[in-house]
Amino acid sequence: MGTSRQEMHAALDALLEPQRFKDFAPNGLQVEGREKIETVVSGVTASQALLDAAVALEADAILVHHGYFWRSEDPCLVGMKGRRVRTLMQAGINLFAYHLPLDCHPELGNNAGLGRALGVAQFAPLSPQEPTIPVFFGELPMQTPLNTVAERLSKQLGRPLLSEGNRPVQRIAWCTGGGQGYIDQAADAGADLFVTGEVSEQTIHIARERDVGFIAAGHHATERFGVQSVGHWLSQELGVEHQFVDDDNPA
Repeated sequence: MGTSRQEMHAALDALLEPQRFKDFAPNGLQVEGREKIETVVSGVTASQALLDAAVALEADAILVHHGYFWRSEDPCLVGMKGRRVRTLMQAGINLFAYHLPLDCHPELGNNAGLGRALGVAQFAPLSPQEPTIPVFFGELPMQTPLNTVAERLSKQLGRPLLSEGNRPVQRIAWCTGGGQGYIDQAADAGADLFVTGEVSEQTIHIARERDVGFIAAGHHATERFGVQSVGHWLSQELGVEHQFVDDDNPA
């Protein structure tokens, strides 16, 4: 069993539609490895620890949410970045990375996974006409105390959370990762609660003054969903072996 590099690239692009997004890094195949792909390792970030795990597992490809070649990044392959790319190329491992497309897929993406973890059965993008805004919106079946929602999500993610507010909530907006800057848009949409991965100093003031509950659940923790779901999809569709490796990060 297994597939080719070109077939996997085409399948991922067809699924995640990267052409719809104006992103901060290239989506798709970032580092070319061997042609035949039988084993895929997925992870949140293409860290050295993840690469080393993939080498040990004799992976042919890695699928991540956070890859390389970000818009503000030094393009030179030196130091840490040079070591990472050298590890991939010496081992012949392909690196596939999808950022916003993996946040926004309506069924397999990070936001879809976080919505289900929150207990929201039906959800949709907050601004479907603007796919580069990765904020989703939905409702709980009934009003629920904010601390109950936070406790349930903490158990789902396996980590402590930061929460602000004590109001009952039902209408929830969320954005995985570093989405704290979208809190005003969530409040404008009438959300009782906004959930994201990170918090800034001003986020708490905005939450208090706009009377919207807030939860910061961890950038890494809220972005583990997509690569696992898409990795499983690849195993079903292309017959590859898939293993998720969690290079845990408290941030």
